[in-house]
Amino acid sequence: MNVSTEIQIAKPKEAVWSVITDIENCTDVISSIIDLNILEKPEDGLVGLKWKETRMMFGKEASETMWITEAVDNQYYCTRAESHGSVYATRLSLSETEGNTVLTMSFNGEAQTFVAKIVSAIMGIMIKGSMVKAIKKDLEDIKKHVEGS
Repeated sequence: MNVSTEIQIAKPKEAVWSVITDIENCTDVISSIIDLNILEKPEDGLVGLKWKETRMMFGKEASETMWITEAVDNQYYCTRAESHGSVYATRLSLSETEGNTVLTMSFNGEAQTFVAKIVSAIMGIMIKGSMVKAIKKDLEDIKKHVEGS
């Protein structure tokens, strides 16, 4: 499953980057994240940062361990998680136009096990719709925080 959506933020990309890379404090930004614990912190940069994130998903708490696999300052970073027989990859990327920033979040979930592939085939359309809603809400929360509204 692949989904992607974007939002325009009325601030320069450095301001947006500062917020989206402040993983330790994202519970103050993204309303669906209810707890976050840093597990590993690299000496330099973002790559290798690993955390356990607890969110409200489908009306209940769900926790995932995530880590940053690649990053280019003020351009993008990618995260990975492995859970329930699937691999999840997310990319947050920035582009700037006329003093505004376009923040794009792309999500890819790929079933690895036989059972996960069956569930994905049966529930794929419903799950995809829910993922798009969740991503849009995260982006709206980030926009609100960055713009100070």
